[in-house]
Amino acid sequence: MEENNDTNTPISQNPIDNTSKIVGAILLTGLMIAGAILLKGNVAPISEKGDNQDSGGVTEVRPISKDEHIKGDLKASIFIVEYSDLECPFCRVFHGTMQRVIENNKNVAWVYRHYPIPQLHSKAIREAEATECAWEQGGNDAFWKFTDRIFEITPSNDGLPDSELPKIAGDLGLDVSAFNLCLNSGKYKSKIQADVEDGASAGVRGTPASFIVYKGKVVASIPGAQPYETVIKQLSEIK
Repeated sequence: MEENNDTNTPISQNPIDNTSKIVGAILLTGLMIAGAILLKGNVAPISEKGDNQDSGGVTEVRPISKDEHIKGDLKASIFIVEYSDLECPFCRVFHGTMQRVIENNKNVAWVYRHYPIPQLHSKAIREAEATECAWEQGGNDAFWKFTDRIFEITPSNDGLPDSELPKIAGDLGLDVSAFNLCLNSGKYKSKIQADVEDGASAGVRGTPASFIVYKGKVVASIPGAQPYETVIKQLSEIK
């Protein structure tokens, strides 16, 4: 018989080795896809430019109403409209940034709008409803205190136990029984959905996504969790 000396023969013909390679390739592909989904769902601080890479060129948002969740002077010349998800880790970071912006800039007001992403954070919608139930009892002040507290204690990515929501209500001096009735009723789902739809119409594709409004018009956008210095630079360029 003729001996086969073909040097192109694979080094290993062991079927177990080949199976391991295939499984490894499948796992690697799965991890890459999962990473892409997460990055699409939460807009990381990917740019320091003033243009919002997720806005799709849209330059209008829903007109700001005095009945919205606003922190700062209602007569401020500049408003930052933020669409946020309470279980988004990037939103948690940017929430602290915005607190500094408002504390240090009296001519800037902050508008908070809901944009929970249930595909990534299954608890985000219920937490958004909880902030509205706090608002129902204690007005805008209770809304902001409740929201601040969630961002203070949640580890993000659905890490906050649902049992913490009535505890926060109690700590704020709210009627916990009334709060629980409100939360379990689902009465604010449509309000939150309206914010989501408005954000989507404005080009929001992830969170946080913010728009700078000057004299009633969007003049710039803030993509992702930009650092304090970047936001202040953007604000200083508005004329």
